[in-house]
Amino acid sequence: MRIKLIVFMIFITSVAHAQVLRKRTTLLMGGRFEITIVAKSATLAEENIDTVIKEISRIEYLISDWKPSSQISQVNINAGIKPIKVDREVFDLTKRAIHLSEITNGAFDISFAAMDKIWKFDGSMTEMPSAEAIRKSVEKVGYKNIILDSVNSTIFLKIKGMKIGFGALGEGYAADVCRDMMLKKGIKAGIVNATGDMSTWGRNQNGGKWKIGITNPLHKDSLFAAAPVFNSAVVTSGSYEKFVVFNGKRYAHIINPKTGYPATGLTSVTIFGPSAEVANGFSTSIMVLGKEAGLQFINKHPEYKCLMFADDGEVFLSDNLSKKTVAKWKKGF
Repeated sequence: MRIKLIVFMIFITSVAHAQVLRKRTTLLMGGRFEITIVAKSATLAEENIDTVIKEISRIEYLISDWKPSSQISQVNINAGIKPIKVDREVFDLTKRAIHLSEITNGAFDISFAAMDKIWKFDGSMTEMPSAEAIRKSVEKVGYKNIILDSVNSTIFLKIKGMKIGFGALGEGYAADVCRDMMLKKGIKAGIVNATGDMSTWGRNQNGGKWKIGITNPLHKDSLFAAAPVFNSAVVTSGSYEKFVVFNGKRYAHIINPKTGYPATGLTSVTIFGPSAEVANGFSTSIMVLGKEAGLQFINKHPEYKCLMFADDGEVFLSDNLSKKTVAKWKKGF
């Protein structure tokens, strides 16, 4: 009788802790967001997905440079004219972006938005742009011409025609904000996948770690590995879908904001770490820096791990990511 009672109580405990997973995909910030929430009921999960979508929309209307009414659009419209007062949230995001530009020596630059679109990756290019056209394409790019006034919370672009844009960095930021919001609301597990910038927290509905697939850039329809993650962001920057080849050399769609030339040498870079915003900035920067400088850079930030593919398919890892660990990931799917 006692044994049956114990079994019954274990069953009740199991039911009491049952979790439900709900997932929804929507278009936000110009990209595809997939939001996954694990909660005690389907209703609670769906309600919190609604909350996440509302928060991402709020951020979009602050920082999207393609929405004329956004604060960033107002900063761009007034380039070379006057400083624009922005919310502290926008100011701080801009400040962090400039810091990223400084530590990557300009491999990352939010003023890339002013770059002339002379490179085409839709199959229409038959020859490289001229050296003069490439030089002129980045004349209005340069993070050092972004002036921040912390006291008045203003942003001023010194050169008329300058623009700033957060692109995927903003998507990573939104993913981080929503993760933190959900945790404060007591939602202990989920994923915000912002067009490939993933911010994960907690465990899946079965109590295990989330598994995030890493695309094989040489065979983009297959996975290279499935990485188990727990309370971690995962971001991949890659050129395996958008690139051109001239004279046998492969040019990625990610452009070096200092030179105007596309990145070469790396096909994809995946970053693991605590922040999707930072991970996105790091992955983009390393694509531009290349293998040697990229590894030197990421190894200075041990809270982030890196897996990169060279154009020839060779895999390189940051010092804190072992080949044994990656081998286990490759067996995980």
